[in-house]
Amino acid sequence: MTILIIGLAIFLGVHSLRIVAGPWRQAQIAQRGEASWKLGCSVLSAIGLGLIVWGYGIARHAPVVLWQPPAGMRHAASLLTLVAFIFLAATYVPRNHVKARCHHPMVLGVKAWAVAHLLANGMLADVLLFGGFLAWAVLAFIAERRRDRLAATTYTAGSAQGTLIAILGGTVAWAVFAFWLHGLLIGVQPFRSGA
Repeated sequence: MTILIIGLAIFLGVHSLRIVAGPWRQAQIAQRGEASWKLGCSVLSAIGLGLIVWGYGIARHAPVVLWQPPAGMRHAASLLTLVAFIFLAATYVPRNHVKARCHHPMVLGVKAWAVAHLLANGMLADVLLFGGFLAWAVLAFIAERRRDRLAATTYTAGSAQGTLIAILGGTVAWAVFAFWLHGLLIGVQPFRSGA
């Protein structure tokens, strides 16, 4: 579990600097330059993500069971991950109603993804991984909304076309990941019994 925890601390720590140390972060960007700052954060994030994947893989070989989720939770998790992928797509598709209404769909997508996996998994490593991401997403969303209020940020109105593209794009990406990539990359096939 130690490797997983270190990976989470690095990855979520880098992504929390704007939340907990905004002025310091801005000073570092001004001193080092935005490109240098982004490169450093990207390298640290990649290290953290690598440690998360490695640590979670190790933890899955010696699972600590906290609870056994009912089989129906897998269906709820599948639905929530679909929502998460739609939020993710809405982050990048211009002029969609999801982003116009929610303002920070990426963070909401992380929340939906984390809750989905907490519903369907009852191991200690799952609680650390997905609970950590959920806690970060809640704090990040609160911080983003506060920044929006202080800056009087406005968001572009959505259009039916942009919304449809976000929904279709998210749904296709979800299907590809759920039916193929999840098994290939994670080793678990969500729609196969016993997976």
